Amino acid sequence: MKIFSGIQPTNIIHIGNYLGAIKLWGEMQDKNPIFCIVDLHAITVPQDPKELKQNILKTAALYLACGIDPDKSTIFVQSDRPEHSELAWILNCHASMGELQRMTQFKEKAEKQKNYSVGLFDYPTLMAADILLYQTTHVPVGEDQVQHIELTRNLAARINNKYGQVFTIPEPVISKSTARIMALDDPTKKMSKSASSPNNYIALTDDEKTIRDKIKRAVTDSGSEVKAGREKPALTNLINIFSAFSGKSQEEIEKEFAGKGYGEFKDALADVLVKALNPIQQKFNELMDKPDDLRQILDNGAKTLEPIAQETLKDVKNKIGLGI
Repeated sequence: MKIFSGIQPTNIIHIGNYLGAIKLWGEMQDKNPIFCIVDLHAITVPQDPKELKQNILKTAALYLACGIDPDKSTIFVQSDRPEHSELAWILNCHASMGELQRMTQFKEKAEKQKNYSVGLFDYPTLMAADILLYQTTHVPVGEDQVQHIELTRNLAARINNKYGQVFTIPEPVISKSTARIMALDDPTKKMSKSASSPNNYIALTDDEKTIRDKIKRAVTDSGSEVKAGREKPALTNLINIFSAFSGKSQEEIEKEFAGKGYGEFKDALADVLVKALNPIQQKFNELMDKPDDLRQILDNGAKTLEPIAQETLKDVKNKIGLGI
């Protein structure tokens, strides 16, 4: 088994990212996984160069603060391995415009921009290159990324069928233990770090006051009963968050707050989040005080992966006729 996954370096990694990805990563570390900070994906939209550099370090620090151990996992920055970009071009030449136009995430992001970049459109082939470069067998992803994994599988199979065995066909791994975390301000949409309002999410680095304010502002459903169900999407989302961070079942939470109002429930939810995120934040702050140590971990990761990346790229170039 070979596991690969990654997150873009932004100044916001929220509890949805944690529950849907990073927490799951920590549970897979006995498999020697590879975890990437995908900075090339980040520049598909405009970035401030100084902020991007700092956000790469912040993302590395959050990985470690959330329990990713560099002695068990390989952590690196995508752009430090140029093979990602070179393989992405080769995959571009085997992907169709129609396939990329059907990508749901591209459609959603393009709607928000008048002039989107070619990189935003082409994002899925770079993601495929990230995965295929390391002969990945399993990719921990959220449900919204499954379509991208299907494209990756199709591209790998297409090249294998045409030129002979080159790539391992990867499988998506979706956490079944954690319900999908939705936006605090709109339970019909997923929690998103690119949301226009910060009231959409709880960031892992939000301080206690911010967490309590956001939970207080979180939308609720009609009525006052703390109960999950289709007719109560907002309460269901908040109960799912409570359950994920407290370890209590949905039923236990409903029983605990039977006869109590939304206000009391929200106060308790804020308490749970503050308590759960505090050790992550303390560790994060300690790590950010040692940026050279973070850089060394990332450099070591990139060097460790060099022979794997170069071997895959050499093989695919040879199979398709590149070089002499």
